[in-house]
Amino acid sequence: GKTGKSVLCCGFPLSIFFIVINEFCERFSYYGMKAVLTLYFTRFLRWEDNFATAIYHTFVALCYLTPILGAIIADSWLGKFKTILYLSIVYAIGQAVLSVGSISELTGGSANNLAPNIALSMIGLILIALGTGGIKPCVSAFGGDQFEENQERQRGTFFSLFYLSINAGSLLSTLITPTLRASECGIHTKQECYPLAFGVPAILMAIALVVFIIGSKMYKKVKPQGNIMLEVSKCVGFAIKNRFRHRSKQFPKREHWLDWASDKYDKRLIAQTKMVLRVLFLYIPLPMFWAVFDQQGSRWTLQATAMNGDFGFQIQPDQMQIVNPILIVIMVPVVDSLVYPLIKKCKLNFTPLKKMTVGMFLGSLAFVAAALVQVQIDKTYPVFPAAGQAQIKLINVGESPATVQFQPQLDSVYIAPKKETGYMTFEASELQSLNITSALLNKTEPLDLQEGERYTLVFKRDITNISSNLIWDNITSKPENGKSLVRFINNLPNTVNITMGDTDFGELDPLSVTNYSVVPKPDGSYTINASMPQTACTTVSKKFGYGSVYTISLDYCIDNELSITYFEDIAPNTVHMAWQIPQYFLLTCAEVLFSVTGLEFSYSQAPSNMKSVLQAGWLLTVAVGNIIVLIVAGASTIDKQWAEYVLFAALLLLVCIIFAIMASFYTYIDPNEIEAQFDKEEKKDQDDKEKEAEVDSRM
Repeated sequence: GKTGKSVLCCGFPLSIFFIVINEFCERFSYYGMKAVLTLYFTRFLRWEDNFATAIYHTFVALCYLTPILGAIIADSWLGKFKTILYLSIVYAIGQAVLSVGSISELTGGSANNLAPNIALSMIGLILIALGTGGIKPCVSAFGGDQFEENQERQRGTFFSLFYLSINAGSLLSTLITPTLRASECGIHTKQECYPLAFGVPAILMAIALVVFIIGSKMYKKVKPQGNIMLEVSKCVGFAIKNRFRHRSKQFPKREHWLDWASDKYDKRLIAQTKMVLRVLFLYIPLPMFWAVFDQQGSRWTLQATAMNGDFGFQIQPDQMQIVNPILIVIMVPVVDSLVYPLIKKCKLNFTPLKKMTVGMFLGSLAFVAAALVQVQIDKTYPVFPAAGQAQIKLINVGESPATVQFQPQLDSVYIAPKKETGYMTFEASELQSLNITSALLNKTEPLDLQEGERYTLVFKRDITNISSNLIWDNITSKPENGKSLVRFINNLPNTVNITMGDTDFGELDPLSVTNYSVVPKPDGSYTINASMPQTACTTVSKKFGYGSVYTISLDYCIDNELSITYFEDIAPNTVHMAWQIPQYFLLTCAEVLFSVTGLEFSYSQAPSNMKSVLQAGWLLTVAVGNIIVLIVAGASTIDKQWAEYVLFAALLLLVCIIFAIMASFYTYIDPNEIEAQFDKEEKKDQDDKEKEAEVDSRM
């Protein structure tokens, strides 16, 4: 094939810089899109949490299955350069299709017909999975191809740079795209800006493609060598078939089942395949680690949506994943230059397989930490009525205490002035009416509650009678996206006009209640204004907090000063997002011990020409891990999220123990020695043949 002229720049082939920039843009594009994906499913496509989790992990699994395809195409057919080129085009189209699919105006801005959005999004994601997966095994190897044999040191530096550009890309995009998503945009309706959050990654993918093409004259393009993966598979297949054919007693046994392939394949390939299979056997338990690891983008992001992200500035729930790349950038050098040398000093032999076992154990701990955080969140999480039930809460806005008796003969409650009960749950069919008694007056209020709904009864005792108002709350879930809602009760003697900040609640008669309205910034405070024909009163609200719902009664107006009472319908997100940091820290330590070590170990245990087979096996474990989550999320009847976390922690701990046992039986080898042995034998055979030829020629 044509090879480009190698232009050098600071001792590196110049083409390398194009490859590193290309990788940065591609990773930015991928991680940026992936960061907002879960919330796109739950908030824009309105999918239920479990379904969104399942589709997210299906997508990730696809992204890790397609590399095997990419490697085969590159090695057997197109070569790395063309594979990267064509699949990058597919990838860029996929990103563009996804961002078009997230435009809410596709169907004329109606939220009920999402079919075109779903169709385009799925097509986009499939193209992205083909693209990102297909080029994944090619890019780093293509970079390695650019170096000459004598540039070992530079090649090493390149791989470090390459890894750095991956993390820099994911770090920046995880910071930027959720911010873009949280911004509002739209022609008809203002809502979260997914087209922008997906559009920026699409543009970066286009840039990655252009950068890659610009460098094309300089690249060293190695001809496709044929795919070793197919060779190995054929060899294994033949061995099994041959072994099956000779299963009767009369045939002598062979030392290893793979030796049955020696009738057709050479000894060296068989020896190399044996080394690979020993490593692949150890891979069997690994998917469980990835099942846990990849939930950062699904379950943990959904967990963060019920948390308080106020760090002095507001952090989006999908931005918490950024903790992982930040910690990786810090931890990898620290562990390599500090932790491992210390362990060595203590005379401990911390072998790669031991590191991986500890990594799995830390991954299991991370999920225990996630479960503990979930328990804290559940404590403040509202309970909504189940099937057949309704909930009612009573607010006494008057000056005198009252007792309310639920009919027929259920409970009675005492309510002090300016106080409320929490939501009380009843079987909707059983509750017929309630009776309010306050200082010798009493009133019966008939109730006809619909099941699954929440109601509020507002009442007060005046001098001569009890007035009351039953309101349907029309709210059956905690406000999504961390929003906050507020509504007002007019407890003043005359009709008022209410505004809060820029929100106008309109005119309100005595003892009436407004609809809920969204608080624009839940961490800000607003001026509440109640105006009557003659006079106006104001007061400044408190900070409501993310995810909260409040009812506010306007009680008095004295000297233009408004006096109000807050009734909390749904508590704000009180558990701080910072509590997710321990689980992210544990999981990142696990990743450093497990993932970084795992690949190095694999490569050290097999001949260099088998690296692609091992990489394929490694990526396969990630894909299978994501399929495990998909099955658990789909099949689990666990309704408590913390229990699902504990289940995963327990499964990983179990697998960790199995892996430790398997690892203790593994003996480390040096593939180079075995290779050298073969070289020596081949040379000896060669010499023997030459000697024979000499003898023959003399005769």
